Amino acid sequence: MLHSRAARRLYASEGLEVSMASVAREAGVGKATLSRRFATRDELVNAVFTDRMEAYAAATKAALGDPDPWHGFTHYVETICGMQAADRGFAAVLTVSFPGATAAEARRTESYRGFLELISRAKATGHLRADFTSEDLVILLMATPASSPPPATPHPAPGAGSSASCSAPSPRPAPRSRRCPAHRLPPTSTGP
Repeated sequence: MLHSRAARRLYASEGLEVSMASVAREAGVGKATLSRRFATRDELVNAVFTDRMEAYAAATKAALGDPDPWHGFTHYVETICGMQAADRGFAAVLTVSFPGATAAEARRTESYRGFLELISRAKATGHLRADFTSEDLVILLMATPASSPPPATPHPAPGAGSSASCSAPSPRPAPRSRRCPAHRLPPTSTGP
């Protein structure tokens, strides 16, 4: 539908702060026309992000199906960060509650439960730090859009070719022998 395509373009490039009036303008209709189709912002968000939330749930399911728990965890995080980098609106949908967007909220809840299982499995292998919590991912998800350039296209495939993967420190503890050596600054001169 024209209204949801207009909302998708704006949300992807500008985030969910876009007003309903801006969406109506982008769609070439009046605000009243948009409001007849979507009585609330939550209804519009639900319509716009249903497919993204389905992709999010599929990414969770795929990660849980990976026989290597660490690979499943890291691939999941990279995929979700790539999806966020490609769509600023999706980034907000993952970190903000929309009680009226029932389908999106159901998928987010389902995926969150799966992510808790991914954390548990990755910790059991010893690859994920014992002090990693689900809140660490929320912080990462909140930081990803701010560190990513706006998407080049409004509809990239989830996780496809985005160079804006998560740029936070790895949750895997570095082996002691592979830690980066301390950088030493050259001595400074105190006079001419």
